[in-house]
Amino acid sequence: MVNYSSISCIFFVALFSIFTIVSISSAASSHGEVEDEREFNYKKNDEKGPERWGELKPEWEMCGKGEMQSPIDLMNERVNIVSHLGRLNRDYNPSNATLKNRGHDIMLKFEDGAGTIKINGFEYELQQLHWHSPSEHTINGRRFALELHMVHEGRNRRMAVVTVLYKIGRADTFIRSLEKELEGIAEMEEAEKNVGMIDPTKIKIGSRKYYRYTGSLTTPPCTQNVTWSVVRKVRTVTRKQVKLLRVAVHDDANSNARPVQPTNKRIVHLYRPIV
Repeated sequence: MVNYSSISCIFFVALFSIFTIVSISSAASSHGEVEDEREFNYKKNDEKGPERWGELKPEWEMCGKGEMQSPIDLMNERVNIVSHLGRLNRDYNPSNATLKNRGHDIMLKFEDGAGTIKINGFEYELQQLHWHSPSEHTINGRRFALELHMVHEGRNRRMAVVTVLYKIGRADTFIRSLEKELEGIAEMEEAEKNVGMIDPTKIKIGSRKYYRYTGSLTTPPCTQNVTWSVVRKVRTVTRKQVKLLRVAVHDDANSNARPVQPTNKRIVHLYRPIV
């Protein structure tokens, strides 16, 4: 005789296990940036635009309610000049990487250990980098042609982003080294390509000065308590390189920059080393 109670018990245990795995997976993905651009966009006054991100999903509520959101305007009048923060100690290594079109941006994801950066004695591992055009952060109200985000994660899922701003001028050598791959991705349907070993130390910063503040991810779920370090020196990029980064994205948009958010009562530091 078939023991239906035993079968039912096994079924519910299996179902509960699947539900638990899915829940854990969802929770993990909700912490990082959303990779499916169909869920949101950058169109002003659109039902999925930046003004509505916080209403689209319960787990995205910080996009609308958070008081420590990014990007912000780095206005000189609000900046406190300090010398105690220390240099950006980057200890990066060449790593196998994949270039991926996420629909709203181009991401270079490091598959192996790409090294770390140390901030306030705490180590963060470099996970990926991506670009926004025009820039998301502004300086005294000025928006720039391009912004690079180098996304790091440490223990307890703490996050830190190092940002480089670019104006139109000479070509950026790091982007130039990826131009063939970017052109290839623009023609790919799956829009994902392994690009071999990439050395993040080739990304030029060129300044020891940087802005430091506590903010959030600039895409849903807009997770807060992210440590931002925005390099003070504005580097250069060509119009062709900016266009290539946008053409490679399959959303036909002219921008993937979130509007500037209120600074509220946050303190913004400008690290300037003592000569």
